[in-house]
Amino acid sequence: MKHSISDNLFLYLMHGQVNLLRSSAMRYAFLTLSIVLLSCSFSAQAKMYKWIDEDGQMHFGDRIPPKYIVREHDELNEQGVTIKHREAAKTAEQKVEERRLKKEQKKAALIEKKKKQRDRVLLDTYTTERDLILARDSRLDAVGSQIQLAETIISDSNNKLESMEKQITQIKASNREVPMALYERIDNETQQVAVQTKVMENHKTRRDEISVQFNGYIERFKVLKDEQRAKRERLARERGI
Repeated sequence: MKHSISDNLFLYLMHGQVNLLRSSAMRYAFLTLSIVLLSCSFSAQAKMYKWIDEDGQMHFGDRIPPKYIVREHDELNEQGVTIKHREAAKTAEQKVEERRLKKEQKKAALIEKKKKQRDRVLLDTYTTERDLILARDSRLDAVGSQIQLAETIISDSNNKLESMEKQITQIKASNREVPMALYERIDNETQQVAVQTKVMENHKTRRDEISVQFNGYIERFKVLKDEQRAKRERLARERGI
């Protein structure tokens, strides 16, 4: 069994080899040196590691074999208590998955933040459920007016087209040449019908979106008001009111 320098020095002192230390100054210097060396020795010996090999076997030692450095392992103190834990180095796939999860968590946090902002705006903007219903109906009326306007324009253009088609039929029946201006008017009215049809469909889509949006607001408003009421009642009970 090999001994370190500090171990030999300790044994030397313990065996009563003090005849070399005749003067008090020399004894003090030698004792101080011994304490330093012993402290270094004990400190070095106190550092231990625990790791598991590829077969699942647990190992202990003052050094970790190089191939296990990247694996999960623990650093122990002199009492065998874990003082530092090292996770295994992540694989490329694990790093990709970790980034994906962080991205999803960030997205979820952003959604939750926007939800809280909408709730705050909802409560700050509307006092009662009736206020929301009136706001919804007002917007639906405005969009409804746009739909009616588009329907009126389409109807007028279709009537004009029908009239011009009759004119063309009559002109051709009398063996006359149909004026180019008449064809141009037909093209213009046909284009007007296409444009207004698109406008009308967009307004109808918007109308449906408003209905869904405000109906959702109304339901959420009810929930928020119920939560506020429950909170007030709980605080009142806690205060004994």
